[in-house]
Amino acid sequence: MPPQISSLNSAQDGEINIRIAGTGGQGVIRAGLILSEALVLEGRNVVMIQSYGPETRGGASRADIVVSDDEISYPGLRKIDYLVVLHYSAYREYLHVIDEKTTVLYDSSLVDAKRGFGFPFTELSVREFESPIFANMIAVGSFCVIFGISQDWIIEAIRKRMNRSEDNIRAFRLGLEIGGMNSAPCFTRRPQRIGHSHQTYADLKW
Repeated sequence: MPPQISSLNSAQDGEINIRIAGTGGQGVIRAGLILSEALVLEGRNVVMIQSYGPETRGGASRADIVVSDDEISYPGLRKIDYLVVLHYSAYREYLHVIDEKTTVLYDSSLVDAKRGFGFPFTELSVREFESPIFANMIAVGSFCVIFGISQDWIIEAIRKRMNRSEDNIRAFRLGLEIGGMNSAPCFTRRPQRIGHSHQTYADLKW
């Protein structure tokens, strides 16, 4: 039997801390914004802080998300419950700040991780769309399976905020499929384990 999915109800401090990390040009911030908006639509309190290097492409990039059913007193990560990593350089950078309780989801096209859930997001994006730019939404779909977010809220956020929304929704659904998802809600199945600034949304669209 796979381990139970962490949830806000089971979190000791009532918060879930998520870090999405990669390099510039991978759509890390967009993935964080879509997840954050979906969680807000679901009725949860959310704070997102984004960080990226000076280079638009190739520099370090990350989105930190704090999720709670209660008021969030500190707008930053106290720990990392979930690490979604899209590039090996980011995995190497943050490996020292995770522990055995951290759930790791990684792009096995670009990351050779020692433990976690690995799926070839970039490889699938190139194969299905002839471009790596949809790997982030494929990753969001797989994360949805692990974390337990209604896919309807994700799809609504994508349609509201992203250009090429239908392609991004298709990529998201591909992520659901490879994560072991057959039907809503997103947390009905788990994938196979493979070894061991505050953000506002009113004017955003990509």
